[in-house]
Amino acid sequence: MATFHSLTPADLKPSEWHPFLVGAVAPRPVAFVSTVDAEGRVNLSPYSFFNAFSSNPPILVFSPANRVRDNTQKHTLQNVREVPEVVINICDFAMVEQMSLASTEYAKGVNEFTKAGLTELPSELVQPPRVAEAPAAFECVVEQVIELGHNNGAGNLVICRVVRAHFRTDILLPNATGIDPFKLDAVARLGGDWYCRANGASLFEVPKPNRHVGIGIDQLPEYIRNSDVLTGNELGRLANIELDAMPTPEQAEAFKDEPLVAYTLNKYRSDAAELEKQLLHLGRQFLAEGRLVEAWKVLMQLE
Repeated sequence: MATFHSLTPADLKPSEWHPFLVGAVAPRPVAFVSTVDAEGRVNLSPYSFFNAFSSNPPILVFSPANRVRDNTQKHTLQNVREVPEVVINICDFAMVEQMSLASTEYAKGVNEFTKAGLTELPSELVQPPRVAEAPAAFECVVEQVIELGHNNGAGNLVICRVVRAHFRTDILLPNATGIDPFKLDAVARLGGDWYCRANGASLFEVPKPNRHVGIGIDQLPEYIRNSDVLTGNELGRLANIELDAMPTPEQAEAFKDEPLVAYTLNKYRSDAAELEKQLLHLGRQFLAEGRLVEAWKVLMQLE
């Protein structure tokens, strides 16, 4: 049984609580936000208190929190109150160091595009410019700013409605039906100086259960549910099968002729405990290959 270090936020200084919050609620996407003030001066800054909250209407929300150390407010927040328009640029790995540099607390009026070596691209429907190097950008009007408090670290929800979006063509799926995550090469924020990169082996698929009604872990046979070999993720995958998709006993029996199954049954037939272990591992192998029904056929050999 795991042990836990439990905290009550009100008992800590904001600077002490903050690392636990942002370290555990991770990874967080980054809104690379461009704004302008009433005089037309451009600001560009990243925020990891950010996500999409509605597709219709298309709503993005980010939060420039009051500074933890001195409770001052960010230039971005000041700007959206003067000119309620933003561009939320999406950052990829190729520009993460420049994005981080733009978070430097330069004096008001300093253009972070220039400091970070990024290119201003005129927007079509709003005043702030886009980041030309960004793989995606959302032109937005600010619908509302909601103050969550007045203390150090208090958030300010900037609710943005997307009015125009731009996606670099090389990140699109065939026929422009969506975004290819391997080509997007997105980055996300962790705690401290840490980021993560959503690419390569870190990307994986989990079939959505809302496409059908899985049987649930409570309906797994006890010898599977209580296995010391199968992980919680693997039990979840096995339980995400519809009842009418389950192999029949006859299909499981016929699967004994599958080469790997036949080899395992033959090699370990004299050792029941080892046979059970090897069949469980073979079931895991089929699951890892995305062969859910075959995994079930293997595990049904344990009955």
